[in-house]
Amino acid sequence: QAQLVESGGGSVQPGGSLRLSCVISGLNLEYTSLGWFRQGPGKEREGVACISSSGTYIHYADSVRGRFTISRDNAKNTQYLQMNSLKSEDTDIYYCAAAVLFRICAQDEFHDWGQGTQVTVSS
Repeated sequence: QAQLVESGGGSVQPGGSLRLSCVISGLNLEYTSLGWFRQGPGKEREGVACISSSGTYIHYADSVRGRFTISRDNAKNTQYLQMNSLKSEDTDIYYCAAAVLFRICAQDEFHDWGQGTQVTVSS
């Protein structure tokens, strides 16, 4: 049974940085794509960044491209999301997710989810 556990959320001022981590167990990461999604009250869950099993294919949402960086370390069963130049509109709950494959980094492509970690960007 897959288990995904996020950490690293918190409160930060606009322009600041945070690094999210997600530890994954119960999956063979050599054959698993990973992703980060976010969702706020009354909003649909949005694909922020996704990375293929080999790390060679990466997709970013237009809203975060150039500010966020997704990475993975299969030896540590962990994926990361480095978030720089944070804006108030980045405030959301961030979720780690796993998929066999993805094309467009959409939530219906992913089958296992973490519980989420809150990110708040406010002055």
